[in-house]
Amino acid sequence: MQRDNDMEHLIEIRDLTFGYGRTAVVEDISLDIADKDYILLIGPNGGGKTTLLKLILGILKPWNGTIAFQKDIAGQIGYVPQFSSFNRNFPITVSEMALSGCISGRNYLKRYSREERRRTDMMLEKVNLSDKRNESIIDLSGGQLQRVLIARSLVSEPAILLLDEPTASIDITSQSTLLNLLDELNQEIAIVVVTHDPTAFSLSYRHLACLNKNLYFHGRGKLDAAVLENIYGCPVELIGHGVPHTIVQKH
Repeated sequence: MQRDNDMEHLIEIRDLTFGYGRTAVVEDISLDIADKDYILLIGPNGGGKTTLLKLILGILKPWNGTIAFQKDIAGQIGYVPQFSSFNRNFPITVSEMALSGCISGRNYLKRYSREERRRTDMMLEKVNLSDKRNESIIDLSGGQLQRVLIARSLVSEPAILLLDEPTASIDITSQSTLLNLLDELNQEIAIVVVTHDPTAFSLSYRHLACLNKNLYFHGRGKLDAAVLENIYGCPVELIGHGVPHTIVQKH
C-alpha cells in the first residue's frame, strides 16, 4: 500500500476484520488516512463501506486488527451520514440541527456556550445557509439538508470528515455546490467519501479505495476494468470523456 511520503498519517488501520454473526464483512483491511487526504471508498452494496466508517468512528469494535489515531484526533472526526435515512419530520430548525454537532460526552445535557453558537453561525455561513438558520429542516431541499449535516459535522472543528453517499438523491446543481464545498474544506482537513458514483469526484480525489470485504488501494489514475471486475464480481466498463472518471456498468 503505497502512499505519498510527504503526507502525515492521521489514522492507521492494520489487519482489520469485523462482521455480523459469524460472517466477516471486512477482512484483513489495512489503510492509512493522511492529513488533507481525499479518499473515495467505492464497492458494491454489502461490501463493508459503511461498516468501515462505523469502525473508524468507534461505533463498532473490530474482531481483529487495530485502528491507531495520530495527533489526538480520535475526538476530532466529523461524520455525515446518508441523509436519506434521516427523519426529516423531526421538529428542529437549521440552527438547532447544526448546533447538535457540539454535543459530546463531556457536555451532554448542558446549555450551548456562546463560543459553540458562534462556531455554528460561522459554519452555516460557510455552507451558505445563514438565511435559513431559523427555518425548519422539513422545508429544506435535499441538497440544503446535506449541507446542514455537513455544518453539524464541522462545528466540532474536526481534522477528518467522513461522508456516506453525500451526493445520493440530490440534483446536479446541489451536487456541484457540495463538491465545491468539499474541495474548499479539503484545503484544511482530510476527507473520506463513500460513494457509488466516483465520476462526480473525478477531479478532486487523491486516492481510491475499492472495498468488497477485502480492500484494494489505488492512487489517481491507477484504476482499471480488471480491478473493478474483481471488486464487483462481474464485467464492468470504463468510459472517458476528456476528464478522469469511471462509470460502472449496471448489474
